[in-house]
Amino acid sequence: MTSNRRNGTSRRPVKSTTGTIVREPSYDDIKKSVVQMITAMGEDVKRPGLVDTPRRIADMYLEIFAGMRQDARKELLVGFDEGHKEMVIVKDIPFYSTCEHLFLPFYGIAHVGYIPNGRVVGISKLARVVDIYAKRPQRQEHLMSQVADIIMEVLQPIGVAVVIKAEHFCMTMRGIKKPGANVVTSATRGRFRESAVTRGEFLALVQGQ
Repeated sequence: MTSNRRNGTSRRPVKSTTGTIVREPSYDDIKKSVVQMITAMGEDVKRPGLVDTPRRIADMYLEIFAGMRQDARKELLVGFDEGHKEMVIVKDIPFYSTCEHLFLPFYGIAHVGYIPNGRVVGISKLARVVDIYAKRPQRQEHLMSQVADIIMEVLQPIGVAVVIKAEHFCMTMRGIKKPGANVVTSATRGRFRESAVTRGEFLALVQGQ
């Protein structure tokens, strides 16, 4: 198995939770596409300020979309059978993602909670799962559902809840131009969906009440 020459990542395609096979990106094709885009906008790709831009953007895309070549499921496979069945929450997880509609950034914080059915994972793994799914072309609604679904699938807990608060550049630097506006979304599974009391406890804890 070969490695990507820019960042050492595996070239083996990863199957996402939606079943789509993700092929290894082509560094050279990204550079060529950027050259075409710059030229199409009427700029001179050979002028000093732009001559290295295709390379920089190719490097950047391989970094910010690294989650396309990573399997979040693997982060949750190593756990501990502790018999624990009380709520576990990791709050204020910062993330940076890219809107799949306009390829502009959106960023914010995620709160992830679950009720183990005896089996727990290291708390850093939950943050890692958020990071992997964020580093893909995304929609905020899809991101939170992916995080909730993979935790339910692998850990089989009693319940999972995810809340995401994010600011979207497609609303701040273009279009409606409303900087500071945030989008808040939530996903609940299992006990969190079934019980208003459990859901309320989670929301109170992540809101610091």
